[in-house]
Amino acid sequence: MTPSGITYSVQPGWAEPPADPAPALQGGIRCDVAVVGGGYAGMAAALRLAERGVDVVLLEGGYCGGGASSRNAGQLTGAPAGDPEMLSALYPRRFPRLVHLAEGAVRFTEELMARLDTDCEYRPTGNIGAAVSKGQLRKARRKARILKKAGADAEFGDARDLGLPDSFLGGVHERAGGLLNPGAFALGIREALLRSGARVFEGTPVRAVDPQGARVVVRTAGGHVRAERVVLATNAYSRALAATPSRLAAPVFVSLVETEPIGPGRLEATGWTSGAGIATQHNLMESYRPTPRGTVVFGVRRLQPGRGAVREREPGAAVVTDLVRGFHARFPSLRDIAPQRAWGGWVALTPSWLPVAGEAARNVFYMIGCNGHGLAQAPYLGTLLADRLAGDETHEDLAAVWRKRPSFAPSPVFNAPALRAVWAVDRLADRLNSTGHAGPGKRDPS
Repeated sequence: MTPSGITYSVQPGWAEPPADPAPALQGGIRCDVAVVGGGYAGMAAALRLAERGVDVVLLEGGYCGGGASSRNAGQLTGAPAGDPEMLSALYPRRFPRLVHLAEGAVRFTEELMARLDTDCEYRPTGNIGAAVSKGQLRKARRKARILKKAGADAEFGDARDLGLPDSFLGGVHERAGGLLNPGAFALGIREALLRSGARVFEGTPVRAVDPQGARVVVRTAGGHVRAERVVLATNAYSRALAATPSRLAAPVFVSLVETEPIGPGRLEATGWTSGAGIATQHNLMESYRPTPRGTVVFGVRRLQPGRGAVREREPGAAVVTDLVRGFHARFPSLRDIAPQRAWGGWVALTPSWLPVAGEAARNVFYMIGCNGHGLAQAPYLGTLLADRLAGDETHEDLAAVWRKRPSFAPSPVFNAPALRAVWAVDRLADRLNSTGHAGPGKRDPS
């Protein structure tokens, strides 16, 4: 049954849109570097370039920070996206470098919050890859071992040691990172960018990026920019531009739900004493996090691939119903707590589950595909690419994801039938778990 009383929104659930949008571009201008896209990556790149004295223009179709930057769950995580077992097997030499990048991104983002003096409610709790079955517990133990071997600050533990709710058995605590308000963080970067020397144009969708000899022309509805170099920081919206490498990433819609305020002490009574963010070991994870306003935000669990042009949208009622069902399964003592509102956003998933950066054409650079881990990695990679364009040697963390050629294999996973099949496998595993194969709430003595 569809839960009643939920407000479905096309706007982010963390912060209101800014009341002072920057003007749209009208006419023609010139610059050293044009940045297309005003999410974490694009804003961070433009901010760093401006700080280094580069004449930079940023073009954003909506308002800066209005996409996935302010719509995610706010879990700042120091682990690579994707399954560590698979990634370490496919990329045995690169995997330690990817772990180094992920944890370096957390440190960078923490320093950026402090430098900008952004009040985004940050709590350095780390995040826990939690298990709801014995099979998932074994998976978490292997994950902890692989991450630690690669240099990550990660530790396996049982539910009681990790301060997890009673329906979880244990997991791997990724100590780097924590929880924050991603909308406040995005707007904080935006404010710093508007105070910098960068020229920012909002409400300015880009129609084409055309390399023309030594320069690149970026065309919009109301004008154009002639730049020496262009940075594509368009993430899930990249398909709209022909300049983007083919099959670079697939746009996928992720939904979130927030509960009504929960009474004092009730979360702690579930066993959730750590206050850390939780992501389950399902094939399509479930995420749970407490907020300073006394609510719980939860989501993912079910992904919806994009078809055609990517536009703002509300979460689907069936998806929200499934998310609420998962929340009740993990927090049975909170079944009386009503879901209050739902929102969502588009993320970009790459075929390799790795972030990628490179040069798409002469003087046209791209970075994309943090695969749901963009809260830390997107501003970090944007800054590293800006440093490269400003004349620095390529940083080792940027080199770890740099592609010499802009060619990508097709992915058989990011389509509706495949994603629904993965979801169905997860739900089957949940049913087997609930019927006694590994009952929820049973601690694993190992």
